[in-house]
Amino acid sequence: ENIMQFGAEEQDEQMMQILHSDEVRDRVIKKYNLMDHYRINPNSTYPRTELNRKIDENISFSRTEYLSVRIDVMDEDPQMAANIANTIGDLLDSVKTRMQQDRAKKALAIVEKEYFDFLHYMNAREDTLNKLRMLGVLNYDAQVERLSEAYGKAVMAGNASATKIIEDKMNILVQYGGIYTAIIQDMEHDRLALSRLKTKYEEAKVDASQELPNKFVVNVATPAEKKAYPVRWLIVVVSTLGAFLLSIIAVILLENLNRIRFARYSESTHQ
Repeated sequence: ENIMQFGAEEQDEQMMQILHSDEVRDRVIKKYNLMDHYRINPNSTYPRTELNRKIDENISFSRTEYLSVRIDVMDEDPQMAANIANTIGDLLDSVKTRMQQDRAKKALAIVEKEYFDFLHYMNAREDTLNKLRMLGVLNYDAQVERLSEAYGKAVMAGNASATKIIEDKMNILVQYGGIYTAIIQDMEHDRLALSRLKTKYEEAKVDASQELPNKFVVNVATPAEKKAYPVRWLIVVVSTLGAFLLSIIAVILLENLNRIRFARYSESTHQ
């Protein structure tokens, strides 16, 4: 892949999937002890469900119009919020790298076996050729032509011993020449195949060992200078409305109580 590629839609979708993964969530929970930080009782009926709900309320991920990913973290402690956001960004990189390397190592194991199996096969073919050469099979076509010519001359000259030697050599060529020729013809193709396998093997080794970053950080999370939620004016408004409603309820209750008292007094006076 182009290491300078920035803001691809496919990568954007992959990042969102990783950010929502259990691995990222669990590592953040463990690092910052969020069960204790959110004051969740681990002995309650559903502590994990409550913790997940709290995390979903405080941590969110969204895609921007520029094909980047935004991480938002809400917390009572602004420094804690910034730390969690930056940690999630780091985990995005490490988790994706781990996933890529897991896949690359499996691919390496397959290519490595294929390469060394083929290399062993090629070495066995070379050993066979060496044995044939030791028997005297060096160049089948050229040897047949020369031995045939020499055999004709020996026969014409009546040289029985030379004829016998040439016949023995020709018998060897007849017996092993076909094998030699077939191996020689296949070796060129096999060498090309081995070269391609070696290239794949070298590339797989690089893929399994590389640790290039998978993200560009546009903005590092920093502690907020003022509260994002709850907003102060909203608290004041809600508190004022609450006090006003309580006052109205108190007045209504007092009026009803006075009416009941007046009714009882009237009834007593009438009697």
